[in-house]
Amino acid sequence: MLQLLVVAWLMIFGAETVVSHQESGEWSCESDSEIQVMADFRPGIIALDGHNDDWKDIDGSEFPLRPALDPDADHEYDAGKMTVKALHDGRDIYFMLEIDGNYAYDKGENNKCPSVALMFQIGDQATYHNMGGCKEGTDSCTSKACRGFEVDIMHFSIGNAIPGRLYGGNPIDNREGNGGDRFGHLVDTYAWTPHCRYLDGLGPSGNDSSAQNDWHGAWWHSSFTTRSGYVEEDSPYTADGQKGTYYFEFSRPLRTMDRLQQDVQFTLGSPAKMSVAFWYPIDSKPWHGSGHYTINCDWIPLDISSGSSSGLTSSTVKGSSNGTSISAIVMSMISLVVSGFIAYRLFSPRNVPFTPMEDNL
Repeated sequence: MLQLLVVAWLMIFGAETVVSHQESGEWSCESDSEIQVMADFRPGIIALDGHNDDWKDIDGSEFPLRPALDPDADHEYDAGKMTVKALHDGRDIYFMLEIDGNYAYDKGENNKCPSVALMFQIGDQATYHNMGGCKEGTDSCTSKACRGFEVDIMHFSIGNAIPGRLYGGNPIDNREGNGGDRFGHLVDTYAWTPHCRYLDGLGPSGNDSSAQNDWHGAWWHSSFTTRSGYVEEDSPYTADGQKGTYYFEFSRPLRTMDRLQQDVQFTLGSPAKMSVAFWYPIDSKPWHGSGHYTINCDWIPLDISSGSSSGLTSSTVKGSSNGTSISAIVMSMISLVVSGFIAYRLFSPRNVPFTPMEDNL
């Protein structure tokens, strides 16, 4: 089964990517230094199902989508922009991606369906451009040679994924110690360059069975009319070409048990660096590995707030303080009454009546 996972991975992002991932000219990037994604502390409000109802009150950041290899405004994705939302609950971090697009779905054909990826900087030297930017070639890139250039990538191809159902980490694939997902292709990967990219736990120097897929996610389209849940037999779920919006929802623990430098580790109050990619079958033509759009030509700061900055936390603490004060007053009054009673019993005169002995004879 592991060999099948690797073959499937190569079919989608393998040899074709090595040939096609070339810029049309010299790389240049004019990035807006003011853009960012905020992840506030909002516990207990997200149900991971692909629907955006839970996110209505969460502010997002809107980005134009431009080709990753040629980020020219003239070549933007013309159906609309991507809105990226994020939050955390102190344990997990959540993402919602919203992209306008006519419905396109071809069961079993990932390259004929929309697809998304999240990428994060792991190593301090890892660049957005060239997916980490390690200078080693495909025959020489190793964890030692490319140390410091690691990026963490979550990729979701929906060709075999039922809308509204959860995919990603599962007991079967995690038991084999890699970041694969044989059910819905929501995979956990890492890379040093576009040509040195692997499922977590796999690599050029051998495999490590301690890895796992830490991501979970689901997708949805606003044109769907059924809310109670789809099954595979319902495919293609709605008519092709329906206008609407795609929703992709994901979660992952802030900290993972990775010991191979293949997962980004999020820290409260400290910014991370991220990017988002989007593939779409323009004019019903299959997309290829490097033919994706992205939200920026450089890293986007991901600001992860600490829990103390949340209004919910402040109100909770205030309410707790008020309750504590009232309890303290009541306990003080009870203590005062009890103390007075004890003092009265100790110091009040005790009159014992005299009984003559004759009365007892």
